[in-house]
Amino acid sequence: METAQENRPDDSGTAPQEALTPVMLELIDVSHSYHARRSNFEHGVHRVLDKVSFKLHRGQTLGVIGGNGAGKTTLLRLMAGILAPSSGEIRRAPGARCSLLTLGLGFQPQLTGRDNARLSALLQGASRQEATDCLEAIKEFSELGPSFDEPVKTYSQGMRARLGFSTALQTRVDVLLIDEVLSVGDRSFRQKAAKAMSERIRGEQTVVLVSHSEGQIAEVCDRAVWIDGGSLRCFGDTKEVLAAYQG
Repeated sequence: METAQENRPDDSGTAPQEALTPVMLELIDVSHSYHARRSNFEHGVHRVLDKVSFKLHRGQTLGVIGGNGAGKTTLLRLMAGILAPSSGEIRRAPGARCSLLTLGLGFQPQLTGRDNARLSALLQGASRQEATDCLEAIKEFSELGPSFDEPVKTYSQGMRARLGFSTALQTRVDVLLIDEVLSVGDRSFRQKAAKAMSERIRGEQTVVLVSHSEGQIAEVCDRAVWIDGGSLRCFGDTKEVLAAYQG
């Protein structure tokens, strides 16, 4: 397990099997901040993340843990390329496609579920034909029925979660970034989503999962990172990181 001081962007402490697999994402001293109106931030700057470094290898499932406001969601948005770091560097494997799966991110409320699914697939790097070909599979998995062709603004939170998960699942991205979405929706769909995700993990899908459920992290993740107050506290084997977090 690497602590904040030990976690540098080199291969020290890398497991032998990791050295044989490509690095899909690498964060090197990544920081992110923004100017805030609240006076309790130093010089009016809120530092969300501070010099975070780690590597994600192909086929790994990385769990991200930490308290509310620790910077977990910002970390995912940086990894997805939605945000640019204030300093530091994020390296992606050549041609690697990343998709951030969160509730309704990027959905156009006036468009139908079908149109949003097509648009999301295109934004994730699918060709027009690939985006069209996967629509029926997305509709079937999401279980939205006729609502698939209705505007997303009429959807409940759970319906948006089903649409987002199904789109990300069917478009086959290289790195799937998940922000708590598996904990949303009815019990039947949660079980279905968990099973599909387990199959993806066994099929060497690279996944980053943010979850407040330590049990879920322990069950599906082989690596974990603990973010605390924007800083990396430790990174490594899931059991060791969870033990440090719980202790």
